[in-house]
Amino acid sequence: MRAIDFFDRGVFLDADRLCLKDATVARTYREVHARSCRIANAMRREGAKPQDKAAVYSPNSAVAFECVLGILRAGAVWVPINARNVVSENAYILDYCDVETLFYYSGFEGNVDEIRQHCPKLRNLVCLDKPGRNGPHLEAWLGSIDATDPDIPAKPDDVCAIFSTGGTTGRPKGGMWSHLTYETMVANYYACMPPKKKPVHLVVAPMTHGAGVFALILMASAGTHVILPQFDAEEVLKAIERERITQLFLPPTAIYMLLAHPDIKKHDYSSLDYFLYLAAPMSVEKLKECLRVFGPVMTQMFGQVEAPAICTFYGPEEHVTAMVTGKEKRLASCGRPTLLMPVAIMDDNGKLLPAGERGEIVVRGNLVMKGYYKNPQATAEASAFGWHHTGDIGYMDEDGWVYIVDRKKDMIISGGFNIFASEVEQVIWSHPSVEDCAVIGVPDEKWGEAVKAVIQLKPGKPASEEEIIALCKEKIGSMKAPKSVEFWETLPRSAVGKVLKRTIREKFWAGRTRAV
Repeated sequence: MRAIDFFDRGVFLDADRLCLKDATVARTYREVHARSCRIANAMRREGAKPQDKAAVYSPNSAVAFECVLGILRAGAVWVPINARNVVSENAYILDYCDVETLFYYSGFEGNVDEIRQHCPKLRNLVCLDKPGRNGPHLEAWLGSIDATDPDIPAKPDDVCAIFSTGGTTGRPKGGMWSHLTYETMVANYYACMPPKKKPVHLVVAPMTHGAGVFALILMASAGTHVILPQFDAEEVLKAIERERITQLFLPPTAIYMLLAHPDIKKHDYSSLDYFLYLAAPMSVEKLKECLRVFGPVMTQMFGQVEAPAICTFYGPEEHVTAMVTGKEKRLASCGRPTLLMPVAIMDDNGKLLPAGERGEIVVRGNLVMKGYYKNPQATAEASAFGWHHTGDIGYMDEDGWVYIVDRKKDMIISGGFNIFASEVEQVIWSHPSVEDCAVIGVPDEKWGEAVKAVIQLKPGKPASEEEIIALCKEKIGSMKAPKSVEFWETLPRSAVGKVLKRTIREKFWAGRTRAV
């Protein structure tokens, strides 16, 4: 199936059901279908051909989603760019990925001026919400063009999207999703999370990443998508109750902000079926708190741009079972391999390791991307020994549960010992005053690297360096405990909410020729 076919299935199932709702727009599946056809036809009128690249530069909005659907319907390739990225990074992505068509929000007009200077291949710009300096208003651009479906054929191996890697460790690479990649992701999603009722999905994380992808998946079952322009803890809590949300996705850092909000226990969350958390390791103590606050709905997946979202799955019932059977350690797992995704642990020589041994988590199957755009060397490196290498260190237990220990490149080597930052972070997260933290290695004349914790506290909740270090020594021993602790008002985060350890590390490694 083509990526757009899944949306069209939702139209077939319930054309008059509300599809997209934001602060200014509410449209049914029938209406969104017509608009996506008009956008596709207008793109073709302007010369867009199948496999041409197109992007949407906008905060979360209904109209932005319609443009994504129009891009897919035109047979073009969607290149997501996060509105929260710095302008230079988005300009790099657009130019590197050969984007020719850009739909943009008027609030970014000045940014688009800068982007155009670095993106000579951009030839068709359209402003979403009003006449723009760089392009016509979408409504005028559409004009009287008809809503006939252009029905562009596609092969399973054709590319439908190029998603950029996180970019927290240098220039992002473009992971190419084929229609088969997309189809496999949808199949895995519904195998793991069949809807318990008609989905009402809250889109609050950036639609250019997990929240948007999950919205497109849920369109196959005619789900309603309530769209917030950005994360605000209070608005999220209110929206869950007001809109009777059945599922949403947030990264752990955003969930910690919900838990720290003073009104967390004042709202009704009984409509929730699935509260997805992924994109980074989750504090076990805060996960327990989530289960108490939100109920038996917490749901985890493990994936990445190169193998999207659903390599492993950890369902709500399994979370509850871990709690009631005394297997709370399992709350640190990211789940077990999904139906269509083999997962294994591999050493540096390509040998698959037995249960309990630590190595790199590797995956294979149709969920894995087609490759990195214009980067065959990186593609070959990532697929060595016939498996895709995730860059995550972990192990699998005897029952098939996968545990992520750390990012391969985030390992701290202190005095010749390997220390996994995530293990230290789990202990620090358990402190009642800690909202979030990052553990890094900093230069040390004696040890090479010393373990350091940088902590963001909950508002009005004090803690001292001494008690954090003492807690870690008690739980994991002196060798792994931080040698020093700093408290920062806020931790730097990427556009998708991940703590930027690279930015934190730069402060401590500045002026050195090596960062290890």
